[in-house]
Amino acid sequence: MASRYKWFVGLMVLQGFLLTFLPRCLHARPTSDSIPIFPDLVYEYRITELNRQTPIELDYNKYVRRYIDVYTIEQRQHMADIAGRAQKYFPLIEQKLDEHQLPLELKYLAIVESALDPFAVSSSGAVGLWQFKLNTSRMFDLEVNSYIDERRDPYKSTEAACDYLQYLYRTYNDWQLALAAYNGGPGVVRKAIKRAGGNRNFWELFPYLPEQTKGYVPAFIAVNYAMNYLKDHEIKPEETAFPFHQTDTVKIQYAADFQSIASQINLPVKTLEQLNPIYRRHFIPNLKQPTALVLPQDKIGTFITKESLILQANPSPTRQKKPEKHPEEQGKEKLVHVVEKGEYFHKIAMKYNCTIEQIRRWNDLPNNNLQVGQKLDIWVEPGYHQKMKDEPLQAEQRHNQADTNKRVVYYTVQEGDTIWKIANKFNCESIADLIKTNDIDNEKDLKPGKRLKIYLDH
Repeated sequence: MASRYKWFVGLMVLQGFLLTFLPRCLHARPTSDSIPIFPDLVYEYRITELNRQTPIELDYNKYVRRYIDVYTIEQRQHMADIAGRAQKYFPLIEQKLDEHQLPLELKYLAIVESALDPFAVSSSGAVGLWQFKLNTSRMFDLEVNSYIDERRDPYKSTEAACDYLQYLYRTYNDWQLALAAYNGGPGVVRKAIKRAGGNRNFWELFPYLPEQTKGYVPAFIAVNYAMNYLKDHEIKPEETAFPFHQTDTVKIQYAADFQSIASQINLPVKTLEQLNPIYRRHFIPNLKQPTALVLPQDKIGTFITKESLILQANPSPTRQKKPEKHPEEQGKEKLVHVVEKGEYFHKIAMKYNCTIEQIRRWNDLPNNNLQVGQKLDIWVEPGYHQKMKDEPLQAEQRHNQADTNKRVVYYTVQEGDTIWKIANKFNCESIADLIKTNDIDNEKDLKPGKRLKIYLDH
């Protein structure tokens, strides 16, 4: 019994030595820029200590070490900026996580997702602190329209993220797998488990995951480490304007633009924008329910005093201010196009005789991704609707004329054929007629073996 006690005491002494003295003894400083770098033993020990404080498994390996180097060496200023923004967003994120009884360490996920920037937009069109795509946001009733994008609302998007994380954890009963699914989707993790023969350990699934998802969990662990050991790595958080405890909200239910509010309460429009990322056009529309306006605490009283003047300077509460037309939209009519399965930007632009850039600008789209059912505002020449009604009749007339003036051949589609190749091969005058005659919606309809009817000159 005494020997066991001595062994335990010895272990505690060694642990204390590692915690107190080893980091200092092994602290290496490159002479060029004096960036603190530690050996693997120190990182492993520190992450082991963090692991004791969370139900999320925090491992240390070469993949985690690589991301630690990214955050603490290669992107030190970026990490300092993130640490500054954490003063603004971590309190509200922690509050929501606590309400949902989720591990508070999940706040670091927002760093991996967006670097705590509510204006962040990914190459795939994901938006906000928690990077929701349009179709995913609809699952959680986040409203997205021309004036409002609730994916950029720190409160509502965090609520949605909590709901999603709870669902993923219920699905896998493992936080590392839940995090991987948050990044790649449940289907990606499900397929990896199947390919791994039913193994549900993240690191065993590693070879079967997409590259981005492979790095997701290591990045989360590394961010957790970096945020807890900023001081040891001599990273000082940048000061942030209006941290969480220095802001408050007021409720309004009328249309108002940022410029009117800013001028009345003597606040830069840029500050209003940073505090209210949900509003896309520096304009608060007239909604059915009261909406929140975030202001510095010391401006709340001024806003209440000047509210009647703000209301007078803005559009009627029953009418929304419409954005001015671009010069090229003058004299045109607007229609709404609903994206159908198989449609893509080039096809839509060709249909309405416009450009992809115009469609993106008209709809404030960050990239070329489209979703089935998505509504697009399109500006067309006057009379376009009547032209569309007349087109079937005109096409039928062209076909009837072709029946008398042209001969018909039939062609069987070969591997590698495209509409353009076939039209060129038969010297077709009208590609549109070729498409219409054979009821072709897109290139996917051109499967080898499909028989096409083609009109040729005699």
